[in-house]
Amino acid sequence: MGMGSILCSLNGHHYAACWLVLIGYLLDLADGAVARQLNACSALGAKLDDFADFTTFGIATSLLLRTPNILDNVLSMCYMLSVFIRLCFFSSGIPFMYRGLPCIYSSAILACLSLLTGGNMAVLRLTAMAMILFMVSQTLYPHDRVLESQAWKKVVYAGGIIVVFCSSFPPVCLYYLLWSVSYILFPMSLWSCKV
Repeated sequence: MGMGSILCSLNGHHYAACWLVLIGYLLDLADGAVARQLNACSALGAKLDDFADFTTFGIATSLLLRTPNILDNVLSMCYMLSVFIRLCFFSSGIPFMYRGLPCIYSSAILACLSLLTGGNMAVLRLTAMAMILFMVSQTLYPHDRVLESQAWKKVVYAGGIIVVFCSSFPPVCLYYLLWSVSYILFPMSLWSCKV
């Protein structure tokens, strides 16, 4: 999804690039659960997962911020570097906890806002700056395995799949936006494994 989104962005297909980031969001939440279910976990798989995350949620998402303006390109690079930093230093030392906002949520927010606002750069700039701060913060966020957790979280995930294939883009974007913002606003009360 990340490579496809990059190609779409480079060829001026902004709408498709955003959709591929959102599909990457769903796949990223499922890949670990599928690997564990198939007993296919490996060190190579973990490294490839980080590479896929950086490609989709770092490079591809940062290209959504790219314009001919040099300051937008600097912001795009800062966003990509914050994803890199977040992926390199996410471990908190506390089991099932991350430091900094997981990049899938910030990418989903940017992709949804880009689709909903028609690529309004003022909105995207402000949102990207906020997401950078959330990702590099030392705030603790739960590492919840959505597909291996409470039933209601599986329903939220299934709803994400249904709206992608059965709805027009405004409801899909609102669904993913609410899902991602709820993770930022209520990480422990809603999304912690211990709930």
